[in-house]
Amino acid sequence: MNETLKSLLNGNREYIATGSFSGDVSASRRAENAAAQKPRAAIVTCSDSRVIPEVVFSAGTGELFVVRTAGNVIGANEFASLEYAIDHLHVETVIVMGHTGCGAVKAAIRGETEGAVGVITKQIRDAIGSETEPVKACALNVRQGVEMLKKRIDGDNVAVAGAVYDILSGEVKLIA
Repeated sequence: MNETLKSLLNGNREYIATGSFSGDVSASRRAENAAAQKPRAAIVTCSDSRVIPEVVFSAGTGELFVVRTAGNVIGANEFASLEYAIDHLHVETVIVMGHTGCGAVKAAIRGETEGAVGVITKQIRDAIGSETEPVKACALNVRQGVEMLKKRIDGDNVAVAGAVYDILSGEVKLIA
């Protein structure tokens, strides 16, 4: 586990213990980041309004490059965003983070593949197979994202991890 990942998990423990986050979002911090960003990690997570990576990891302005999509699926646009973070912003840690209670995972379990949401649920369905338990399905979906990124990201200088955020406890657990 690299230092960035350890630091983010420590921030999560702080968030759980205090019920608040200590990320710096002050005017002076915004001014420091105004000219350029230098995030320490990229997070691929769900668009769900209950999942706020900066809060969950007690991170401040400019610390995380966040890519959000329903079900934390990774398609061409999401991968291009991550590639930008890695190649241009020199991010060395990427976390794919699913969460408990994910509506997209539940829709995939129910077999909802029609309409626009079908693009997302079909990808999740491919990841989860016949799994019907939502938390296990969430973990399988995260693992697929991690494996896809590991295959596509060149070089050994980027750590890719998978995690599940528990929306009730606030805890982030590494799973891959």
